[in-house]
Amino acid sequence: MAYKEIYLAGGCFWGLEYYMSLLRGVKQTEVGYANGHTPPPTYEQVCRGDTGYAETVRVTYDPGEISLASLLDAYYEAIDPTSLNRQGGDAGPQYRTGIYYTGNAEKEEIEASLRALQERYPGKPVQVECAPLQNYFPAEEYHQKYLWKNPAGYCHISFETFQKAKNWGGSPEVM
Repeated sequence: MAYKEIYLAGGCFWGLEYYMSLLRGVKQTEVGYANGHTPPPTYEQVCRGDTGYAETVRVTYDPGEISLASLLDAYYEAIDPTSLNRQGGDAGPQYRTGIYYTGNAEKEEIEASLRALQERYPGKPVQVECAPLQNYFPAEEYHQKYLWKNPAGYCHISFETFQKAKNWGGSPEVM
């Protein structure tokens, strides 16, 4: 079975990249910028908040080892899905949460997943954007695998959440 890709935005991409890489079935991660409206941006341009880009992790996974549904459930554990343009201490549109897909079958599954997630937060709207991937540009090299290079680096995701990812028991059923 061929690997698949999904693009996940969840605040600062350093921690989300590390978190996703810990999941069984995730084969590769890369940080970058998704769904903006300018030519390929720099980190400094994205930080200004006016390019439309979200800090995003490109996740390559084996659907025979982890289903999209399980991958999304793990993603929801690492974010505050009711927070708009903020995760942890990071604020601004570049830190929004979002799921960016490349196929219509994924769209239906993501939307169903978000409806189920909303049921867990009655009275608080889920703020996770669901949209087709319009564009994606890899971030600068110094951002790639940042927490591997800087183990004491900033991260809004807790150590306990990283531990959950290492032991993630999501079902590996095929999509």
